[in-house]
Amino acid sequence: VGNYKRTVKRIDDGHRLCNDLMNCIHERARIEKVYAQQLTEWAKRWKQLVEKGPQYGTVERAWCAFMSEAEKVSELHLEVKGSLMNEDFEKIKNWQKEAFHKQMMGGFKETKEAEDGFRKAQKPWAKKLKEVEAAKKAYHAACKEEKLAISRETNSKADPALNPEQLKKLQDKVERSKQDVLKTKEKYEKSLKELDNATPQYMENMEQVFEQCQQFEEKRLRFFREVLLEVQKHLDLSNVASYKNIYRELEQNIKTADAVEDLRWFRANQGPGMSMNWPQFEEWSADLNRTLSRREKKKASDGVTLTGINQTGDQVSQPNKHSSSLSVQSNTVQSVQSSYNPFEDEEDTGSTISEKEDNKIKNVSSYEKNQSYPTDWSDEESNNPFSSTDANGDTNPFDEDTPPAMEVRVRALYDYEGQEQDELSFKAGDELTKMENEDEQGWCKGRLDNGQVGLYPANYVEPIQ
Repeated sequence: VGNYKRTVKRIDDGHRLCNDLMNCIHERARIEKVYAQQLTEWAKRWKQLVEKGPQYGTVERAWCAFMSEAEKVSELHLEVKGSLMNEDFEKIKNWQKEAFHKQMMGGFKETKEAEDGFRKAQKPWAKKLKEVEAAKKAYHAACKEEKLAISRETNSKADPALNPEQLKKLQDKVERSKQDVLKTKEKYEKSLKELDNATPQYMENMEQVFEQCQQFEEKRLRFFREVLLEVQKHLDLSNVASYKNIYRELEQNIKTADAVEDLRWFRANQGPGMSMNWPQFEEWSADLNRTLSRREKKKASDGVTLTGINQTGDQVSQPNKHSSSLSVQSNTVQSVQSSYNPFEDEEDTGSTISEKEDNKIKNVSSYEKNQSYPTDWSDEESNNPFSSTDANGDTNPFDEDTPPAMEVRVRALYDYEGQEQDELSFKAGDELTKMENEDEQGWCKGRLDNGQVGLYPANYVEPIQ
């Protein structure tokens, strides 16, 4: 009696298990999200380092393919997180709401129905069981009394001081106790028989309620199995075609790395095959623009009118520049301070890497791929950067331990056509490397990506942030 409470408790356990499964999926979704964010941060950081580093050509593209892979895998894991929360989590939540109905007084309607059904089915049998227990108790008491009476009678026969009248009373008590034993035994057997007769019906009624609980639990177990299979499908990226394509594409990008092609490119752009700017004979010209000295070009005045500005179609990235001529205040042109570190990576506030490890990563490359080298030359032995007089080789500009000259990447704001041999020409939006800060006349020394070195107006460019 009362053991049905274990079955009833299983209903409450089912509701709690729904909460546990939702919490389990929610934690996994949070892990997927954090992993996706870490992949994105890793890809962004290393993509910047590789692009700024000395690697070039097809091997650089193969290296960067790993960062592309991380970004794509990050997107897939964000999709996994979305599927877990928007589909699986919500499905369990809605099923739980439909399967379990809370009562005003607490508890669930399904729990109360099951408990009432068991109690109702058990009540008649429990009543008969109570009668059996009472009859059994009475029978056992009568047996005890009979044994006691017989024991007294036996002892009295051995006692000569006991008169016949007292002995007669003891014998009568033995007879009465025997009759009580027979009477209580008969009642006990009768109540037990009634209980046995009621047992099949009791079993049938109890099993009927139990089967209802079994059906309710079967729905939950089947639902859990269904949800777990869906979770498995969402987590299993090996069957996702786009996931396989990511690594197929990564393998192809790595295999396209060609050492011969990279060496050919380096020869054409940084070696003997690059475009040369040999000195040529120049006629004297009376053109005013060519005879003006740079000091005269940058007169001290309230402003400088830029007449060489040409708006071209390439300047799409500068929507705020509309006029074909622009007056720029001279006091607004500021030189980039020499304390700017071109190798300093952006601060990654979302990174989980320690500050010490982060500093190591930022300094992974000792110099940038667009780093310039001294172009001045002299017959004097002391100025030869390749001189062998320095035993330690500290003057070797290609030594990675040697700190490079201050360089800053800048972007052209306007078109500029070089008016002298030592001036650069570029279009708005082009990027170049500033090698020296602004001089007194407002000119800077820089280098184009094709290797050409020359001068350009400082107020025609802006630093690349």
